[in-house]
Amino acid sequence: MFPSEKEFTGDFSHVAVKRLCLKRLEARHAEAMHAIERKCFSLPWSEAQCRAAFEQRAFAAFGLFDRQGLIGYVSLYHTPDEVEILNIAVVPPRRRQGHARRLLRLVLRLARRMGVQGVALEVRTGNAPAIALYEGCGFRRAGVRRRYYVDTGEDALIYTWSPS
Repeated sequence: MFPSEKEFTGDFSHVAVKRLCLKRLEARHAEAMHAIERKCFSLPWSEAQCRAAFEQRAFAAFGLFDRQGLIGYVSLYHTPDEVEILNIAVVPPRRRQGHARRLLRLVLRLARRMGVQGVALEVRTGNAPAIALYEGCGFRRAGVRRRYYVDTGEDALIYTWSPS
C-alpha cells in the first residue's frame, strides 16, 4: 500500500525543491488532474474518470505543486508485488525542468521501499522525450502492443523496471 499523505509528507519532506511540493493526491484533486490531462494527452481522462480512479483501492497518484497549484502528477495502479504507471504529466510551460523525472523517481523510491518486484508502463512509440526519461531511469523495453492507441493506431512500447 502506498503511504498516506501524512506518511508521504513526513517521509519525503526533503523533496520540496525551488518552492515545489510533492503530495499524495486525493479525489479533491480530480478537477486539477483533468485540466492537466486535457493539456497533455490526445485521449485525456474525463474529470469523472479521474475522480472515480480514487475510489479504487489499487489506485494512487502523486502531484507536484507550485504556488499556483498542481503542475504535474504521476498516477498508478499497485499491488503488493508490482506497480503499473498509468500517466505522468507535466503542464507544457513547466516541461524540460526535471519535473517528470522527479515524479518518476519518487514512484521508484516508493516501489523499492515497499519491496515491489517490478514497475511497468506503456508509452507511444513516437514519444521520444518520455522514452528517453524512462530509459534514463533504468526502464528496459519489454514488448510492443500493436495499434494500442485508438486515436492514431500508434503502437505502445512496454517498459519495465526492476529494483534489483
